[in-house]
Amino acid sequence: MAYGLARRELRPRVPLRPGEGERHHLTSLEGLAALSLDALSSVAYGPEAIVLVLIAAGTGALTATLPVTLVIAALLAVLVVSYGQVIAAHPEGGGAYAVAKKDLGPRTSYLAAASLVVDYVLTVTVSLAAGATSLASAFPALGSHLLAVCLIGLALLTAVNLRGVAESAQVLMLPTVLFIVSILGIIVLGLLRDHPAAIVGHAQPVHATEALGLLLLLKAFSSGCSALTGVEAIANGVPAFREPRVKRAQRTELMLGALLGLMLIGLAVLIRRDHVAPRGGVTVLAQLTAGAYGTGWPYYATNLIVTVALGFAANTSFGGLPVLMSLLAKDHRLPHLFGLRTERPVYRWGVVALAVLAALLLIAVNADTHRMIPLFAIGVFIGFTISQIGLVRHWARQRPPGWLRRAVLNGVGAVLTTVAGVVLLATKFLEGAWVVVVAVPLLMLLFARIQRYYTAVGLELGLGEVPPPVRRLTDSLVIVPVGEVSKLTQHALTAARALGDEVVAVAVHSDPKRVRSLEESWARWSPGVRLDIIDSPQRSLVQPVVDYVQRAAESGRQIAVLIPEAEPIHRRYQILQNQRGLLLAAALRARTDVVVCVLPYRLSL
Repeated sequence: MAYGLARRELRPRVPLRPGEGERHHLTSLEGLAALSLDALSSVAYGPEAIVLVLIAAGTGALTATLPVTLVIAALLAVLVVSYGQVIAAHPEGGGAYAVAKKDLGPRTSYLAAASLVVDYVLTVTVSLAAGATSLASAFPALGSHLLAVCLIGLALLTAVNLRGVAESAQVLMLPTVLFIVSILGIIVLGLLRDHPAAIVGHAQPVHATEALGLLLLLKAFSSGCSALTGVEAIANGVPAFREPRVKRAQRTELMLGALLGLMLIGLAVLIRRDHVAPRGGVTVLAQLTAGAYGTGWPYYATNLIVTVALGFAANTSFGGLPVLMSLLAKDHRLPHLFGLRTERPVYRWGVVALAVLAALLLIAVNADTHRMIPLFAIGVFIGFTISQIGLVRHWARQRPPGWLRRAVLNGVGAVLTTVAGVVLLATKFLEGAWVVVVAVPLLMLLFARIQRYYTAVGLELGLGEVPPPVRRLTDSLVIVPVGEVSKLTQHALTAARALGDEVVAVAVHSDPKRVRSLEESWARWSPGVRLDIIDSPQRSLVQPVVDYVQRAAESGRQIAVLIPEAEPIHRRYQILQNQRGLLLAAALRARTDVVVCVLPYRLSL
């Protein structure tokens, strides 16, 4: 028997909260549900974005939907392979931010982080707004209440995610499977039919305003690339996976790419064959659903499934943004609150921050999907481009076997995403894309200022330096503010005598009768501690004590102020306490350099 070692079952164990421990990390399938639903559900608005651009050249231009989609699918393949490489190179997560920080320098990493924050916030708002629009396609009465539907969905999603990423993944598993089955069912049944089973929505007049040229195709390509949003989320959330994290995350990325590419191409084939043009009151996906299933219960069920999937697609951000914020906090670019080591606090603060920002943006744009998609896609393209360029530089530096082939692949991806981003920014600048041009630099400035602050604090505190030997203090003074003789006063003085060489009780009064009564009670009690009474004609408590402490500190002694506070057990009674002790503690911390301690006295109420 080893002396000094307790048996394992007798050792104290701290119970894990939801979201902690290896059991609560993600498997590949759970990762697909928790981190990929954003990308998969983008088929609800990505093909529609292509159609809305091409229709400017007339209904005949809709035949270009398939070629444009094939180019987007090729870019998707490049991105999936690229982010598989990012996962292997940066298993700590962070995606484009981690790549930029390592290979492209601090300023580019600021840009990557800012674009990712914008991307994550807009992922939530676009997904919820698109989900509300899909629901209104099946139930037109909800068309005038889209914002309320979005805010209710955001509140529910936030509550689910506060339980932890693994719990939310389990909740999302069924909606993800139903969504994939529904979309594949639309494609299969739609292709088997000679013509659409039903037509929904009301026709809108089509006026050709542009020719089908290179510029219009580029616009359609850049708008359709909104279907690629969320591809990077798995690379950002690698720490959320179970061991072996890298292999599980790469497997999830491949499953995502295969499913998304298949769905995009299948829907594009249907759009081209049936010449599906925008119609009033319904989405393009709703038209394809009616064409495959008809207008019976499968049509309504599919629209509900799409709505739920789009609402839960925002979970990608709730799973990825806290990891990014944790990395930024560790790099001193966000408050250290977001860099706490335990999982639940990091996740909780990230969820709350994301929910607040998403709610404000939804209210600002009145839950209009098409107003947010340009902002959404630009932030995504910035992250894509930085990640690709960073990997090119990474391969050029490391030069592993086959590095040239990988560098060419990433270079082609960088060119495609750059073109898409520039075209989208140029064509949608006045329609709201300017917001990203303003928001991203402001976020970069915020990161830089926070890092500058932490650097200055580190220099002032001498972090990393060996300080001089601690000077031995032989005289210390503990000041205890008191009101009257009581058990609370006894509790405070007992603790104070254990802390310092000399203890002084200080009372502030304005009534001479109460002063005499306190002096008499103190003399009868005789606690062995000097009592100093401060006269305050203005009936002020805080300022006289602060002045007293400041005068005592002029002697150069080590001063501590011990403030006793009665604390009820039940929170409902806390408002009944006068809180003067907390006000005094705040004033002393703001105006002096003494040690301030608040000593609780637990009440039984």
